[in-house]
Amino acid sequence: MSDTIKILTIQDISCYGQCSITVALPIISAFGIETAVLPSAVLSTHTSGFTDYTFRDLTEDLPAIKEHWEKEDIYFDAIYTGYIGSIKQLDYIKDIIDSRLKEDGVVFVDPAMADYGEFYYGFDQEFADKMGELCKLGDYVLPNTTEACYLLHKEWKPDFTKEEMLEMAEELSQFTKKHVILKGDNHRENELGMIVFDNEDNKSEIVYNDKIDHLSHGTGDVFASAFVGSTMNGKTPTQSAKIAGEFTKKAIEKTIGDSNHAYGVKFEQVIPELYDLLKSI
Repeated sequence: MSDTIKILTIQDISCYGQCSITVALPIISAFGIETAVLPSAVLSTHTSGFTDYTFRDLTEDLPAIKEHWEKEDIYFDAIYTGYIGSIKQLDYIKDIIDSRLKEDGVVFVDPAMADYGEFYYGFDQEFADKMGELCKLGDYVLPNTTEACYLLHKEWKPDFTKEEMLEMAEELSQFTKKHVILKGDNHRENELGMIVFDNEDNKSEIVYNDKIDHLSHGTGDVFASAFVGSTMNGKTPTQSAKIAGEFTKKAIEKTIGDSNHAYGVKFEQVIPELYDLLKSI
């Protein structure tokens, strides 16, 4: 019997633009993990910075795929969800987790629905509340501050104090079985922090990486994918957050200065460094 770790990632495919499955599949695979995909939609490009993109909704394909996997007796050690296109998909995904996750399996939820104080196109508070229900199935939930505020029905602001971030992470513990990884702590001038809250021990740690002053698309997906891969390789949540943060920072650094590369970050060029990150952290 194979002891290969198998992860299923459920999110959209943007055919061009480095985000969602086109980021998750290569990064998690680079950790030596067999990665299966379940696309929620197919887009010609991602939605940031492009216009007139095509969009094919695959909502009604999800139940049939699940049923086929049931017939084939296919199970997964972990399920990682990212950008989900509709409330109906959230219901289907909860069924897939219930049906296809191994008994001791792990769930990672990146509630990808908002940033910089605003919902992504097509999302609203009703969706956020439904996303909160999915988060409660997660062992690891990885929101940014905007997503956290929508989950908690709080008002967002560009800068939160350290104390406010710690309090928010603790409040988010209602949306996870085990761990909250809250991204976006900006209270240090040249560093970016992530709050790692342990729901079982009721305590927080802050992980810092050097802050790169450069706006890039898809970095949340790069971070989440590297976090998933690190965790499934036995790293603690704090170690995984550090590895994912360093990996994302290095990907941004590779991208700075290339004006033709505004649609994502050059994470592919940093994949050879993953082994060293896993060894050193």
